[in-house]
Amino acid sequence: MLDLYQKQTKCLVALDSIIFGFDGEKLKLLLIKRGIEANESTWSLMGGWLQENESLDEAAERIVYKLTGLRNLYLEQVLAFGQPKRDPIERTVSVTYFALINTTVYLQTSELEYEGQWFDIDKLPHLLFDHIDMVNTSIKRLRNKAAFHPVGFELLPEKFTLPQLLNLYEAIFDQVFDRRNFSRKMIASGFISRLNEKQKGVSKKGAFFYKFNKTTQDNTFYLIPGINSLV
Repeated sequence: MLDLYQKQTKCLVALDSIIFGFDGEKLKLLLIKRGIEANESTWSLMGGWLQENESLDEAAERIVYKLTGLRNLYLEQVLAFGQPKRDPIERTVSVTYFALINTTVYLQTSELEYEGQWFDIDKLPHLLFDHIDMVNTSIKRLRNKAAFHPVGFELLPEKFTLPQLLNLYEAIFDQVFDRRNFSRKMIASGFISRLNEKQKGVSKKGAFFYKFNKTTQDNTFYLIPGINSLV
């Protein structure tokens, strides 16, 4: 049996993290310059190798923490990329995860090994290897997830206004929604609760703040079963 394993072709297992953020207007992607000699000036997703004694999820959490300094983030496995020549240096299979980060709490400190930079999702630079395919696949997964589950709230501050929530969903889906219809459906969904506090300095009346109702986070999110219903 051992001889059977020894005869097999070996390959490396890597993990690449697609880290999304939201600045109030635009959906963002966190990138680094990894420092690979032949590609040291090329932007890259944050990646690393699977260690012998860790699971894929544990490796993804470690890699994201290495770049952001943050733990307990929303992480979801997306897809494995394994084209034979995707990495010209060594045969490597990469398992991708996407993460959602509130950019207001992102820690960019000198203690972090890599300095990340945020880019608008529609204005990305040239990326290393097949990383753009990973990004595009993850955007599709994020949109599918956000249409049926309240994962988008991970990108917002703890309290937010309905216009801010609308901006987020328009950024995720890259389309314009009817403001009144969107607000009505969001309130009716039960996923948000209004606070007795208003945003100041934006308009004369001020917009009420809301918060995500975490007791409903495991419910199926049918607010956007057909995206066109909100347009």
